[in-house]
Amino acid sequence: MLLVLALDAALLAVGVGGAGALLDHPRALALLAVWAAGGSCLALMRPVRTRDPVERYADQQVVVAVLFLVPLVAPMLSAWCERLGWWPLPGGAALHWAGVALAAAGFALRILAMGRLGSRFSPLIEMQRGHALETGGVYARVRHPGYVGAWLANLGAILAFGSGATLALALVMALAQEARVRREEAALEAAFGDAYRRYRERTGRYLPRAGR
Repeated sequence: MLLVLALDAALLAVGVGGAGALLDHPRALALLAVWAAGGSCLALMRPVRTRDPVERYADQQVVVAVLFLVPLVAPMLSAWCERLGWWPLPGGAALHWAGVALAAAGFALRILAMGRLGSRFSPLIEMQRGHALETGGVYARVRHPGYVGAWLANLGAILAFGSGATLALALVMALAQEARVRREEAALEAAFGDAYRRYRERTGRYLPRAGR
């Protein structure tokens, strides 16, 4: 966790213009605090305690790379664009701090989803031994709350620096997530059949179904 946080801090420092500038940038420090708090929660929860995959499904390497790299570099690039004054979005400080709050909320949702899945959570598309279909908690009305949380966290980090120049990264991430989700849903339907189809009928992919 400390290594990841150190990398995040180093990348943000590059974006804002150095270590001194980072220490003088309240929103960048607030984002680091959010990431540190979330990382600490995950370290304490240890949602993925064991992994025993019995079936692994083909994945798209480009999609995996995008889902890893975009959240990593988006805050740095957004901070860099803010420093250069590229395409400032309207809203000023209110938008910037709303972005920090959105990043925190998205990260929290991501953590809740990971905690609910426990050892079933995996960066790969695979089924664990004794894998059960999750339909409770944050999965009761939405099938992919973890992806929603990750996307909101990334969008919030972009908005925290108020530059529209990197908003396209949020779209790229959304497209990569959609490609990944389609493969995951095909794997879940193959594994759970009618149970998954009934679950899919009563839930939304990213947002709750109206009236449900």
